[in-house]
Amino acid sequence: MTADSTNDVKDTVTNGAPSGANGQSQLPTEEDMTLLQLQQRYAEEAAKRIRADGPTQFLDLTDADTDRFKAIAEDPWADHAALNAKETVKDGAAYKFLFLGGGYGGLIFTVRLIQAGLINVPDDVRLVDAAGGFGGTWYWNRYPGLHCDVESYIYMPLLEETVYMPKQKYAPGTELREHADRIATQFDLHDKALFRSNAKAATWDEEEKLWTVQVTEGRGPNEPSRELTLKCQYLLVASGVLNVPHVPKIPGLEGFGGEMFHTARWNYSATGGSYENPDMEKLKDKRVGIIGTGATSIQVIPQLAKWAKELYVFQRTPSAVHPRDQKATDPEEWKSKIASKKGWQMERALNFAAHMSLAAKEGEENLTRIPAYSALIGSPGYGLVEPTPEAIGANVARLYKMDTPTAETARARVDQIVKDPETANKLKAWYPSWCKRPTFSDMYLQAFNEPNVHLIDTNGQGIEAATKDGLVFAGKECPVDVLVLSTGYRSPAFGNGNPAAKTGIEVIGRGGLSMDEKWKNIGSATLHGVATSGFPNLFFAFGPQTAATANFVTMLEVGIQHTAHILAKAEEKVGAGSRAVVEVTREEEEAWTMQVMMRAPYFATIMGCTPGYLNGEGHSARQDPKDMMKASRSSGWSEGMLSYIKVLEEYRSEGSLKGIEVTAAYK
Repeated sequence: MTADSTNDVKDTVTNGAPSGANGQSQLPTEEDMTLLQLQQRYAEEAAKRIRADGPTQFLDLTDADTDRFKAIAEDPWADHAALNAKETVKDGAAYKFLFLGGGYGGLIFTVRLIQAGLINVPDDVRLVDAAGGFGGTWYWNRYPGLHCDVESYIYMPLLEETVYMPKQKYAPGTELREHADRIATQFDLHDKALFRSNAKAATWDEEEKLWTVQVTEGRGPNEPSRELTLKCQYLLVASGVLNVPHVPKIPGLEGFGGEMFHTARWNYSATGGSYENPDMEKLKDKRVGIIGTGATSIQVIPQLAKWAKELYVFQRTPSAVHPRDQKATDPEEWKSKIASKKGWQMERALNFAAHMSLAAKEGEENLTRIPAYSALIGSPGYGLVEPTPEAIGANVARLYKMDTPTAETARARVDQIVKDPETANKLKAWYPSWCKRPTFSDMYLQAFNEPNVHLIDTNGQGIEAATKDGLVFAGKECPVDVLVLSTGYRSPAFGNGNPAAKTGIEVIGRGGLSMDEKWKNIGSATLHGVATSGFPNLFFAFGPQTAATANFVTMLEVGIQHTAHILAKAEEKVGAGSRAVVEVTREEEEAWTMQVMMRAPYFATIMGCTPGYLNGEGHSARQDPKDMMKASRSSGWSEGMLSYIKVLEEYRSEGSLKGIEVTAAYK
């Protein structure tokens, strides 16, 4: 189904209708026609937002070539003096494991390999990260109102190991960043991390059987950067998903005369307050504009509304906003019900994943509220979807029907909360729940009842231009003094899921093979989403061709524990006197890729979504057949996380590391 064709929408319903005795489709029922009208509305709203420039309408801040945008991308949190006083790596040093990433992914990866007995001495491991400390997204994002939208009991990793009880059901950003430091402290990782550093290139040395990694270490505004060459036996990529902030290419934006910053680099010197105490007193006499109404804005806007003299919210596409239902953690419930036995955290996380993919067992506690989110992460209940219009149409119709009560409840909630009917109508999301990240707040919609909060709805068109004094829409300038860019990040699908492209590193494997060229030529190619042929001893914490769930930490845990098993078996095979060289075979990664491609038709629902990072800003459905086929190689596992885990467990139980060649390189 394409977003700009209501005929396609009609076909979706009729193709999904049951067949009569003569094999012909029955006429649509009244319920079908109601669903058809809803889908037509969704398609019309999506069509408004499709732009010819697609994903290129944004500028990644890492690619900025002007002083204004370069400054916006700078790290406002790093303690350069303290970091410059430490020397955690030496130029030319070699390590057994080098991790690219110091967020939750890098930390989980390191800890699981320690627990597997693979990391034994301090010089076995180093972590490299662009940030000035541990935490990943929770290091960078420190905007007021920041919380995780996933239950903290399953999102905060290694709670059993750290014996930590989260303070609330949904943890604030401060607690999430502190938890990253807690993990690093417990596992003695503070002197094993090289911060403010970007790995620029990694090359496989066939003679030494090691990776050579070129790293640029930033040392703050008063010292020159340092170029380092590091070597490692294993190179492990854990660079996260939403890690490159971007801004819209609005004409004149650079020339805006007031304070301007991205939410991923919040500027408290402009707003007043601090991350720990966000009393933004400097905004009391300011007109503040914020661009964007996605998941970040849902949290930021209520806080800005408290302090700004006037707040102008510029909206292209509204978010569906569900109740937050925040509550403090009850210590007794924690001990008796939540953390009551060994292995409780993974069990609870998999329960959440099961409910999200409609695979839960009867009687299990339901931790989710959006059943049709299975359109994005898969479900085992419907088998493989055949690549025919009839089968895809039936699957799409089923998911739309499943989602309708959730979507209608969210739209009704807007009317219940927002007093002005015109504003309420503009805040309603007209797309299925899986098309954009679901949001949760008990404060966001209420903010639009405040007299100082003004919604500037662009009817899907976006802002026309910026001037030195404000923003322009529909030919009218809206003056603002401070501009907040809540405009999101580069798509996780960037580079068709190529881990090198997502990390911003050039990776050269055996025989001079570039990972960028491999992905460009054939698309994604992995075994189980954790490694790719031609690149020995390189593993991903989470790559393409895996299963998904709404809790990213579960995805990390599943991939990392699978990699830990592979490495442990490989090390055991070569023995203590040798270095293992571990590489996926081309034949087995193609066999896995074919399994993934068979499951791609299930995810056709995403192509008809309102434009966003999930569907290439609406351009995924407009690819030529060759590119669409290549993109299908990056699909997920359509039967959901539990099915994927079962496949991995069966592979590990078989015991032979099928499709993985292990050879010995002498030390």
